[in-house]
Amino acid sequence: MTTPLLISLFPFLLLIPALCFSICHANSNVLCIQSEREALLKFKNHLIDPSNKLSSWVEGGDCCKWIGVVCHNSTGHVHQLHLAAPSPFDFAEWDAYRQSKLEGKINPSLLELKHLSSLDLSNNNFSSIHIPKFFGLLESLTYLKLSQAQFHGAISHNLGNLSKLQYLDLGGNDLKSKSLQWVSGLSSLQYLDLSSADLHKANDWVHVTFKLPSLLELYLSDCGLEDVPSSISVNSSKSLVVLDLSGNSLSSVPKWIFSLHGLVSIDLSDSSLEGPIPDYFGNISILEVLDLTGNSLNSSIPNFLYSLNRLQFFSLSDNQLQGTISSAIGNLSSVTYLDLSENQLNGQIPLSIGQLSSLELFDISENQLNGQIPLSIGELSSLELFDVSENQLNGTFPLSIGELSSLKYLDFGYNLLEGVVLETHFSNLTRLTTLAASHNRLRFEPNSSWIPPFQCERIELGHWHLGPKFPQWLKFQKKLSYLDISYAGISDVMPTWFLNLPTQFEYLNLSSNQLRGEISYLNVSNFVDLSSNRFIGPLPRVLPTLLVLILSNNSFSGSLFELLCNSSSRKWMVVLYIDKNLISGNIPDCWNHWQGLDLLNLGSNNLTGKISPSLWHLNLTMLNLRNNRMFGELPSTLQNSLHLVMLDLSENHFSGSIPAWIGDKLSNLAILSLRSNNFDGHIPHKICDLQFLQNLDLAHNNISGVIPKCFNNLSAMATTNKTNNFVFATFVVADFFFLNALLVLKGREDEYGSTLGLVTSMDLSANSLTGEIPKEIGSLVGLLSLNFSGNLLIGNIPDNIGNMELMESLDLSMNRLNGEIPPSFSNLNFLNHFNVSYNNLTGQIPTSTQLQSFDNLSYMGNHLCGPPLTKNCTAKGIPTDIANNGSSSEGSKVNSLYVSIALGFVMGFWGVVAPLFFIRSWRIAYYRKLDHIYGKLCVFWATMGM
Repeated sequence: MTTPLLISLFPFLLLIPALCFSICHANSNVLCIQSEREALLKFKNHLIDPSNKLSSWVEGGDCCKWIGVVCHNSTGHVHQLHLAAPSPFDFAEWDAYRQSKLEGKINPSLLELKHLSSLDLSNNNFSSIHIPKFFGLLESLTYLKLSQAQFHGAISHNLGNLSKLQYLDLGGNDLKSKSLQWVSGLSSLQYLDLSSADLHKANDWVHVTFKLPSLLELYLSDCGLEDVPSSISVNSSKSLVVLDLSGNSLSSVPKWIFSLHGLVSIDLSDSSLEGPIPDYFGNISILEVLDLTGNSLNSSIPNFLYSLNRLQFFSLSDNQLQGTISSAIGNLSSVTYLDLSENQLNGQIPLSIGQLSSLELFDISENQLNGQIPLSIGELSSLELFDVSENQLNGTFPLSIGELSSLKYLDFGYNLLEGVVLETHFSNLTRLTTLAASHNRLRFEPNSSWIPPFQCERIELGHWHLGPKFPQWLKFQKKLSYLDISYAGISDVMPTWFLNLPTQFEYLNLSSNQLRGEISYLNVSNFVDLSSNRFIGPLPRVLPTLLVLILSNNSFSGSLFELLCNSSSRKWMVVLYIDKNLISGNIPDCWNHWQGLDLLNLGSNNLTGKISPSLWHLNLTMLNLRNNRMFGELPSTLQNSLHLVMLDLSENHFSGSIPAWIGDKLSNLAILSLRSNNFDGHIPHKICDLQFLQNLDLAHNNISGVIPKCFNNLSAMATTNKTNNFVFATFVVADFFFLNALLVLKGREDEYGSTLGLVTSMDLSANSLTGEIPKEIGSLVGLLSLNFSGNLLIGNIPDNIGNMELMESLDLSMNRLNGEIPPSFSNLNFLNHFNVSYNNLTGQIPTSTQLQSFDNLSYMGNHLCGPPLTKNCTAKGIPTDIANNGSSSEGSKVNSLYVSIALGFVMGFWGVVAPLFFIRSWRIAYYRKLDHIYGKLCVFWATMGM
């Protein structure tokens, strides 16, 4: 949020005397007063100082030269104490910032500093104490800043005694107050910040604060304030110029705000505002700051807002605003910050946007805008940020963008721009640090010797055409830390210069190209995605800070040992995908240092052996070992993985029974796939306790027994409300990382990613299940796919399966089911895969749009009739061939006799002749035997003749 210049400088104006005193004191020989030095030392002794920043505070020293102490240049009295911890500029300074925080208790010895006018203890850590009551006795205070110091508890009403206080900042603590009556005693107050204090019971906050005669700035953000009566009079607060009520629950803009005619800054962001934007805003003609971000305002942008020509900061982002952006927006001649993002605005970007000569930030991302980016954009010479991403903009990328010499941040990603981008588009963008333009239809093939005029820290050109050669111009980006050139049509060897760049990447995405070669080392700290390329060789070494490593769908080979075991601690890694490669050997048993790992995918490799015992020490959300050659029973230690949402062990050689503790311990499972293994035994009834289970695949095993009736307890399959899509997502590197899974639905195997939470299926096919299909299955009305084919199921098909109206795929083929296809199947209007072939079903196929759309193969091997089959039915719904079967039964018996005789002759003849014909030793032995018998017969006949 931006405030007007003079107002925002107010806290610093109060500190000018401190600087003057410091400078004057540097040329004087005034020593601090002994009693005040002793008071400061007592104060220090009760503090905890991890960074030892108060090391200059020593006995006998001149306290006026101590760090944080400012004395009066003539009297030597301690005038100001500035002991705030400096805020960190970036993540690298965070540890130093934490160390610099003072802790402990605040000693009342500060009361000895009778002339203390300014006290700043902000950004420290006083988490165990309240704001001391004795602060109300520091009568000379004009400036008190205790913000972000982790004070807690009720605000001491004694602070109301500080009648000289002009500046009070208690924001960002864990404070509360049932009444603000104590504030009424602060008659000199000009600046008040109680942000984040719990004031939901302080119903007097309006009456009290707006009666302060000198109040200029009021900050009450995130205070739990609720709707205030519109009739409240605030006439006595004509001095107020800055009002911040953001982060409260106001539902509508209080009308009394518009009687504050001196307001130049209004912040009502995230205040639960609803309905249209009130037209009263048009009456505050001197308004310079208007922030209505993050509400539910649902009108168009009213024309009166375009007349506020003094506006410098104007944000309506993250609402539900509709309609077009008027050309009158060009009247906002003073605006420097304009944010209309995350709404439902349509139409085109008006040409008059080029009239906003002072504009520094322009953000209209995440709307429904169409048309071209206007050429007048090139006239915004002060523009530093330009974001039109996630719209429906078309046409070409305008050359006038290249004239924005002040531009630092450029984002036009996720649009429909097309054509060729030239080097001249970037010719004057010398200050550019972010180029984000992924998901357009653009080509960029600069000369191989082109040197960009910018030094970007972030480049996103995914789904551009940059190939076939690897972009040589990246060689000159010395500050690059974020790079996405995925799906860029690059077919080249990974250049060694790129792997040896001096910069350390935070984010690197080269996925879905045709890059090839070996990679020995990745100098990336947070995120790497090299999936769907043609990389070979052993797995690369990575930094121990890496959070996400995705190497899927390449040809990496060798073992996992080097990556898992011979590396530094991997306690930070969250996602590890090495599926669809050529990795071989066992999974090493060295997962003890991977405590942060959440998603592990080693599927579709050549891994062998049993599951590593230490693998189950991890708190995994997903484990995918599918399509390897692993074996053995499921180890009991698996039940320690209490957070598993997805377990895929399919297409291996695991054996034994399915353990009951899967249902008992792994209560968060949403996907369980044990498909194509050697599991036997019965389906444990404990499976029915998996309330979140959406996809169950036990197909192609040796499972026997009956289908559990308790399947109706699988509540995620029994609801049609698919709202838990984020169960399948993990928040990594400031974004959601969706799980992906291979599911066999509709007779084919497909991969599901961001839509995985919308899919529900059950596949028990190709086992040895017996008994009838329990009618309880019909209560699983949320199922999209059901496959019981290839079992030994008997009995009738339950009629209530017809209630599963969302069903898209149903396969009951190759069982021993009998009876008719239930008439209720005509309700299955979404079926696009259906198979009941090779059962003992009879009767007429029910009439419906879907059932008649399948071919004969879906019904063959039964005694069915009616469309789509050519076999007609009688009036009783019996196939005509069965009805005529009685008149031809005698002929059938005769025909079967002849068939039996012929089969008997063939089997008997070839049972004797075939071995003699094909086996030479048998043939010789046979003829020898015949010759021997013939010789005996000759002797016998000769004897009889005698």
